[in-house]
Amino acid sequence: MTDTANPSPALDPTVPNVARMYDFMLGGKDNYASDRDAVARLIAISPEVQLAARWNREFLGRAVRFVAAQGVTQFLDIGAGLPTQENVHEVALSVAKDARTVYVDNDPVVLSHANALLAADTRTVVVAGDLRDPAGLLGDLEGTGLLDFAAPVCLLLVAVLHFVPDSDDPAALVATLRDALPQGSYLILSHATMDGYPERAASADEQRAGRVYDRATAPLTMRGRAEVSRLLEGFELVPPGLVHVRQWRPVSPPRPGFDAFLGAVGRKP
Repeated sequence: MTDTANPSPALDPTVPNVARMYDFMLGGKDNYASDRDAVARLIAISPEVQLAARWNREFLGRAVRFVAAQGVTQFLDIGAGLPTQENVHEVALSVAKDARTVYVDNDPVVLSHANALLAADTRTVVVAGDLRDPAGLLGDLEGTGLLDFAAPVCLLLVAVLHFVPDSDDPAALVATLRDALPQGSYLILSHATMDGYPERAASADEQRAGRVYDRATAPLTMRGRAEVSRLLEGFELVPPGLVHVRQWRPVSPPRPGFDAFLGAVGRKP
């Protein structure tokens, strides 16, 4: 979860940063007191928020393994966030030894950490880019020769589109990226939601959580199933389709609890 949907913020440790907040939710150490305080406010609203973040991360790993097992060896992760355990390139390489991963972000914190982590890795790179300018982003990528758009690519938009407001038309942004992908490419997507939890929406949890992010580096726009489905148009969804992330091909029976993310994997026909 990172600030790909907003201009690159200056490094201000007093302002909660959505990438560092997510890092803290996942048990990471690359965060400041302001980030931890913001997460504490989220936990006061929804005590399961850290568990939901871990479920989302586990979904990412399962989805990448699935796509790599289909023979896809190119991964484009836009809004990658801070490096943590089981990063996309690590998961992909565990299945396909020739996998290549390009991480894209516009957050200077993310770029700095990722560049340091990947300095000696010739199959994995991080580049600066803005999800709100997909045409420019794709042009920059093609110019570097990092990805071969004549072969299938797996596009990852995991926990990032809820930082894109409706005014920026997230469905159109995804469509531009989709149209650049060749046949046989995949999309892995997850999105924050209150869908399926009417009692929480009725108790104004969504609005309270939104106010926490309003004070951070990116505002939050939760969306329901119908709105998230629009983001997946043009892709054939892999069973079980669009579901809460803990229900997407779990390796063990999913645990009960508040799952704040919808997720899906789609293939471009």
